[in-house]
Order: sequence, then structure tokens, then C-alpha cells
Amino acid sequence: MKNIRNFCVIAHIDHGKSTLSDRLLEITRTISERDMKDQALDSMDLERERGITIKSHAIQLHYQHTDDETYTLNLIDTPGHVDFSYEVSRSIAACEGALLLVDATQGIQAQTISNLYLAIEHDLEIIPIINKIDMPNAMIDEVMEQIVDLIGCDLDDIVLASGKTGQGVDNVLTAIVSRIPPPKGDPEAPLQALVFDSVFNPFRGVIAYYKIVNGTLRKRDNVRFHHTQNEYAADEIGILQINLIPQKEMAAGNVGYIITGIKNSKEIKVGDTITHVSNPCEEAIQGFEDVKPMVYAGLYPIENEDFENLRESLEKLQLNDSSLTFEPESSAALGFGFRCGFLGMLHLEIIQERLSREFDMEVITTIPNVSYFAYTTKGQKLSLLTPTDFPEPTQLDYVEEPYINAQVITKPEYFGPIMTLCLEKRGLFKSQNYLTPTRVEMIFELPLGEIVFDFYDRLKSISRGYASFDYTPIEYRKSDLVKVDILLNSESVDALSALVHRDKAYSFGRKICEKLKELLPRQMFVIAIQASIGAKIIARETISAMRKDVTAKCYGGDISRKRKLLEKQKKGKKKMRQIGSVEVPQKAFLDVLKLD
Repeated sequence: MKNIRNFCVIAHIDHGKSTLSDRLLEITRTISERDMKDQALDSMDLERERGITIKSHAIQLHYQHTDDETYTLNLIDTPGHVDFSYEVSRSIAACEGALLLVDATQGIQAQTISNLYLAIEHDLEIIPIINKIDMPNAMIDEVMEQIVDLIGCDLDDIVLASGKTGQGVDNVLTAIVSRIPPPKGDPEAPLQALVFDSVFNPFRGVIAYYKIVNGTLRKRDNVRFHHTQNEYAADEIGILQINLIPQKEMAAGNVGYIITGIKNSKEIKVGDTITHVSNPCEEAIQGFEDVKPMVYAGLYPIENEDFENLRESLEKLQLNDSSLTFEPESSAALGFGFRCGFLGMLHLEIIQERLSREFDMEVITTIPNVSYFAYTTKGQKLSLLTPTDFPEPTQLDYVEEPYINAQVITKPEYFGPIMTLCLEKRGLFKSQNYLTPTRVEMIFELPLGEIVFDFYDRLKSISRGYASFDYTPIEYRKSDLVKVDILLNSESVDALSALVHRDKAYSFGRKICEKLKELLPRQMFVIAIQASIGAKIIARETISAMRKDVTAKCYGGDISRKRKLLEKQKKGKKKMRQIGSVEVPQKAFLDVLKLD
């Protein structure tokens, strides 16, 4: 066990985690030159296309440190985007050390700091590494000072490296071996293994990834999952490399996989403890806290008969991404679907894309919103996940919405535009702190509902990509929120309803009406598109009817003949409007959700 090292890589998005991991794989010859490709650990096409890591990936390396000593290194590459921070927290629970990677051209960013605090809470040994030192605009001395200020290490502790050229990567491996402690654990004790991830394989069922804290696991052992109390035989166990490598036994301190033939994804839970049936451990390992979704949206299949397929697809996705939560719901406009909880808008987008690519499920998403609490005049407290849950204005006393503590790190020249953006989003400015003369940290308190849509994109555009953003939830506060309904010919379309602050309700209603006017096809009758708060109409657009020229067959003659035909047409249109219903096409739903 003294030659095992478990570590993860934590950094902000685009600081070069995956590239550095590639160099580590090359130097330890884990992957042959023929199989080597950029971002080797990013297995999804989606990750390669967007250049981001979405899933944390575990892999075992064998490093020949000296002639007579070989070390087993279990590396977990983690995502850097704020929407996938839950992946990072799970990886940290399975490690004893962390590589803190900082881009020499950008310095410390907000997500780096939040992930670093997570690692420090778990008592991990931190190895600071400055990456991209080969870049012409690298600010090595300045970034070294930032790291020393942040974690209080010595300048000699910082490793300089370049993931692209491979410079300094040997020093990284030496630091891992010499500074990260080996795992503690007793191979003779009852088995305790922490499940930190799982995937679904259509041929072999659920494959669980675990770290053995105590005890030894052998092939064919009878094991029990602590959370569900279900018992299985370990059909296959082994270590994680680019492919799964079967082993006869795995001892304490190691990271590996287990296949037990579980076909139902509900039978396994990330954060669970695996133990032996014959000699069980006394208590489960303290796993992870249940994740709290930040953004809620409805996912509906385009065809109603695909409802069960969508349920299965979401269950399989949840195995691989346990920060996704969902429960069934129904809508008058869209039929049966699921109310899903996400960690942010990028998370929502990625789930939609993965459903489409991996499970061939095309879905419609309703307007995303966050969870609120409503208090009625009778003193009841209601949890609102959808606008349809909103009580009538006559019964409503007040509404509370979630607030977050937002941390923005940027250059001083973007201070003004960022301040304007946050105040426009109903933010409260709390403090500012100059980390260095060229980097300022701004702290705001913002309503979570305001950052759901376009906040991150606008922040990046006004700061030319220099601002980094991170947030933590704080509390629920009283707020003046109203439910905006969208009506088509006086019929409410529940999938387009939204909860909005009263000050922004008019502009929101106006925008949706204008967008629907562009998107809805014309009918043989007039369509009135209205936005309303309760019984009060706040915006209206009208789509005029298509007209057939019924007087074309009249050549000359008295005007009364033409009038008679026009009156007849008018009556027909009136009747048509009473019985005709306006269908909102799928494309219109998708486009309305992309409102600026």
C-alpha cells in the first residue's frame, strides 16, 4: 500500500487539466503511442467538440520512480466548469492529494478557489502547479505570488510545467510520489469501499467505480450495498485503465471497478458503501451530501408514446451523472414528461445533448426556473418548482426566492460594466478585494433566478472572457414575484408560463409575445397572443388571418353581391375562431426558450 498514490487534478475551465493528464499517460506509457490522442481521458464526442471535461475520469498509471521502485498512481481528471462541481467533490472524496493547476497566462480564477477549498476541507495534500509556462504571455512570477498568498506555501513548493510540450512533467510525477501520502487503511479489516461513480453498459449492466478504504475484495466474493441492502456476487473486479483490466483481488487503498450483473440503475447509488455479506463493516463511509439542484426545467418527449423510453434514458444518465434529479409531471400543452433539476444552464444543455446523442431521445424543454417558497394568507408554506404551482393572487401572502453569494474575479478595467450587469440583475454589492494590482475580486448577493438565463454569457462577453464566476447558495428572501401567463386566443399555454420579478414582467411578456408572433404559423382566423398577470393583460400581439378573395368571381354587378359574400366569410371565420385551436409547433417552443 505504501507505493499507491490517489490524486485528482483541480483547476478552472481551460487551464490545461486534460493536456497535462495526456502527458502523464505518455510518460508512464499507460497508452501506446499508436492509441494516443489529445484529451485521451475525455471519452465523449461532446467533450472533444466543446473542449471541456464533463465527467471525471479515473485511470491507473504505473510509474518507475527508481530502478527498484514502481508506484501505482490512481489519477482522477475532473471538470473545471462551475456546473460540474459535484463531479469534483466526488473525486476529492476518493483521493489523498490534489494537483492544483493554474494557467500561467490567466492566474487564479474563481472556480480554482472554490475547488481548492473543497480539497482543503477533505485534508488533501495540495501540490500547486503552474501550467503553460511555454506561452509567450506567461506571468510566472505574478502567478507564483498569487498561489503563495492563497495557500501559504513556499515558492520552492510550486512546480512549473507545460502540458503541451511536456516540460516539467517529470517534476510533477516526483512531487506526487514524494509529497502525497499513501492511503491509510487495513487490508485485514472488514471490507469498506466507497462508490464514487458508475456507468451503464448495455451488455454487462451497471459498472460501479469504488475506492477501497479498508479490507480486501476478491473475485466471486458475495458483497452487499449498504444503502439498498441488496446482495450480489462480484462477477468481475479490476483496475481502471483506458480499458477495464480484470484482477483476482484488490486490497485497501486501491481504486477499481466491480461488475455484479445489476441491470436496474435504481439499485446502485453514488456515495454508497460496498461490504462483504459474511463479515460486514459496522458503519458506512460518510459519502457525499445529496446534491441541491439550482435550476429546474421540464423535459417532455416530442412523441407522447416515448415517455417510458425517456424515463429509462434519464435513469441511465443519472447513474453517470448523479447531480441530475427528476420526477414525473404533466402539462396540458405538452402531455407527460419530467421535472428535472440541474446544477446550471450548461448542465441542462449537456443533458439535452447527451439524451439526443446517446439515447436518440429528442426532447422539448420548458422555460427553466428555480425553486421558490410561497406563503398563503392561511399561513401555509408551499414549495414551487413550476409556475403552475403558483397560488392565486387572492390567496398569496408573499413569495421567497433563493439568493446566492456570487464571487467574480476580473481585471480592474471591467469593474464598471460588471457592476452595472449585477445591479441590473437586482444584485447587492458586498465587497471588493484586490488580489493583485491587476486582479480584483468582487462579491455580490444575487437572486438565483436572475443568473439562470444569460448571466454567465453576458459576463464573459463584457469582460472579453477575463472574468471568472463562482457562487454558493445562502438563503431564501422575500421578493415581489408574479406569474406571467401566455394566452393564445384566451387559452393559457402552461409550458410557457414563468415566474418573474414584477419590475421585469412587462418586458418579459412583451418579448415572448413578439417572438411567438414571428414563430406561429398563420391560420384562417385571427390569433391573439397575450401575456397576463392574473386577469390583467400586460402585452398583446395579433396574427392576422389568411384571407381568401371570395369576391374574385364577381365581375361587375351591384356592390351588395360582394358585401353578401364578405359577410358570409366573416361569419365563417367567427365560427372557426370559436372551435379552432392554436397548436404551438415544437420548433416554436425551442426558439422561445432561447430568448435573450
